[in-house]
Amino acid sequence: MNDADQSMSSACSIRVRGVVQGVGFRPFVYRLARANTLTGWVLNGEEGVEIYLEGSELRLQAFVRELQTQPPPAATIAEIEVHPAAPLGLSDFSIRESERKDAPTVRISPDLPVCNECLRELFDPINPRYQYAYINCTNCGPRYTVVLGLPYDRPKTTMKDWPLDEYCASEYRDPGNRRFHAQPVACPTCGPFYYLHQADSSDGAAIRNDEAIRKASELLNHGCILAVKGLGGYHLACDARNPAAVTALRERKYRKEKPFALMAKDLATAKKLVELSADAESLILSSPRPIVLAPAKVKLLGIAPDNNELGVMLPYTPLHYLLFAAGAPDALVMTSANRSSEPIAYEDDDALTSLAEIADAFLIGQRPIARRVDDSVARAGAFGPAILRRSRGYAPGAVATLPIERPLLAVGADLKNTVTLAVDGQAFVSQHIGDLEYYEAFRAFEETIGDLVSMYAVRWEDLLVVHDAHPQYASTTHALALPVGDKIAVQHHRAHIASVLAEKGAWEKRVVGVSFDGTGYGDDGSIWGGEIFAGSVKEGFQRVAHLRKAILPGGDAAAQFPVQAAAGFLNQVEGSPNLAESPFNFPSRYAQSLRLVRKQVRTFGTTSVGRLFDTAAALLGFTREITFEGQAAMWLEQLAQAAPSVEGYPFPFVDRELDFRPLLLAVANDRKHGRDVREIARAFQRGVAQGLCECVGSICASAGTDTVVLSGGVFQNELLLRDLKSLLAPQFTIWTNHAVPANDGGISLGQAALAAFASSERQ
Repeated sequence: MNDADQSMSSACSIRVRGVVQGVGFRPFVYRLARANTLTGWVLNGEEGVEIYLEGSELRLQAFVRELQTQPPPAATIAEIEVHPAAPLGLSDFSIRESERKDAPTVRISPDLPVCNECLRELFDPINPRYQYAYINCTNCGPRYTVVLGLPYDRPKTTMKDWPLDEYCASEYRDPGNRRFHAQPVACPTCGPFYYLHQADSSDGAAIRNDEAIRKASELLNHGCILAVKGLGGYHLACDARNPAAVTALRERKYRKEKPFALMAKDLATAKKLVELSADAESLILSSPRPIVLAPAKVKLLGIAPDNNELGVMLPYTPLHYLLFAAGAPDALVMTSANRSSEPIAYEDDDALTSLAEIADAFLIGQRPIARRVDDSVARAGAFGPAILRRSRGYAPGAVATLPIERPLLAVGADLKNTVTLAVDGQAFVSQHIGDLEYYEAFRAFEETIGDLVSMYAVRWEDLLVVHDAHPQYASTTHALALPVGDKIAVQHHRAHIASVLAEKGAWEKRVVGVSFDGTGYGDDGSIWGGEIFAGSVKEGFQRVAHLRKAILPGGDAAAQFPVQAAAGFLNQVEGSPNLAESPFNFPSRYAQSLRLVRKQVRTFGTTSVGRLFDTAAALLGFTREITFEGQAAMWLEQLAQAAPSVEGYPFPFVDRELDFRPLLLAVANDRKHGRDVREIARAFQRGVAQGLCECVGSICASAGTDTVVLSGGVFQNELLLRDLKSLLAPQFTIWTNHAVPANDGGISLGQAALAAFASSERQ
């Protein structure tokens, strides 16, 4: 820099927040600064990336423009702050060591799929990383599943025990290389490897790398079940087109009917398995690489019983591509490695023990997994992409910025649990944890809370803790025992509505919110699940309507048996046929439950729309025990999707109640008189949509709003959403969940949003 340029020098400091660590941001800044002949430095700080620049004003402006418009492909910029600074007369630009002064607020990058550049190297015989299963760069690879602490540097990852060799170190230090400061970088000489462990072979551990992958592929072709270590845990894999292998997996895993996820070799194979709309194709190719639910084109025996959809994902790690390249079947079952209802296995010793009776062999990678993270599940829905399970590829991304400076921990609900930690207002939603009634899932819940609080160096005494209003939830009990002073309870169904508004940052927007699900603790101590509210996050939500109250024998236990739930609803339906006779043939459990209802023994009031759907399913033939949550309602939806368009049954809105009695009477009578059960299912669902439309229209008029929010597990029903869109969209603005699930996986975000305003009112 000459004297004339130096005399004209300006300076500025820049802070960039968002997903900007572990995604090649500092190398990008380095190259951008050099291209604009600027001096200064860049480093990882607690709140993001810190930059100091010196140079001409025009060059500084050009730098900021490119920073905003051309960030690295894996980065997500949430905010850029630029402040003038005094020039220091620096002579070059450098990448400095990360700083750690206060509690970090930087956003951790979710795990990223392997990029095209790394794939080309993976299959290039002259490349040093040819067929190396841990190949990665700053644009791809593990992030959340390897990071141990912040700021994000190699000593704080699970790669800390593998020092770089000269080759990798030279790339790591080269600003012009895409592996410049790529923390998980490794090669076959210095990095971890994969090996094959076979239960019937004492020397199985000696089979390594490409030979291990080749042998694993061979075993899959021979009908074996493999436990395969991935990014966030182990998968159980087998040939999806081999009915014997699929049946064996179901039997060994004790997974009776719940659908299995598939991994297709490539997009062309996926399109042979399912019908991919343009939106669904974009979703399956997106960076999170979720399992995408779509209509099935082929019938694969045992994969998704009684279901017209398949869940399909594409390869996202180098190992997956290597397996397919080695000749593995082009469609693999790829399901979480666990026994039914337990969390995914992610530690090697635990996997070898817990999966010993399920897997025929183990393909094990040496790199430890920092935390268990399941695959995400999504669909291209009526209102846009919708996440059904938010985990790998999405977590732990910040999904909202809450108006609260104090750190806040929301512990969610007991089903499909997630937790949300808000630091400096940024709401970080955890990966899917599971159902907390199971011991291992509850342990994972405790671990996740400790992990997030530790990661962001939050002091327990500073935390505001938020929990569900249900006094007997495991999550509530845990929250109340935490060593913090301030705790707030938030009602379950209000949290559902608030989760949608939190995604949009619409704190003062007055809406009519519809919260339909299976169960939640109501203000009156009964089981809610069919609630309509009016209000806003800031002012709160008033319950203004609901499903007519039914009686639920056995409480939440009735969710396991549709005929048990049916007893509490059909007891109020006068003129219904004899359900013990054909074509209904209800088992004795129905009569036993009906006696409890009439004697009011071990019964609870409920407004649950989830149990209403179970009742309709029972009337149409689903009279057995369910084997996974929501099964009966899913079965009913599948029936309805197979029917032509029909007129809906009556579901009147009277005296602030949706009256289910005419709806169920019509279902029962039409079934008795032999109408096609698919048409009955369709008329039931259409009736629910029409009745809700009438209800919402009336309440919107009195509430003075045209914005309707739909949330809760019932709104995972895609046919119901399509009906509501056709009926409501011409008159109303409809908001649904996108960043978090509509089911209980979104509850923790809604809790955090409502608590942020409740806590401000206390101050």
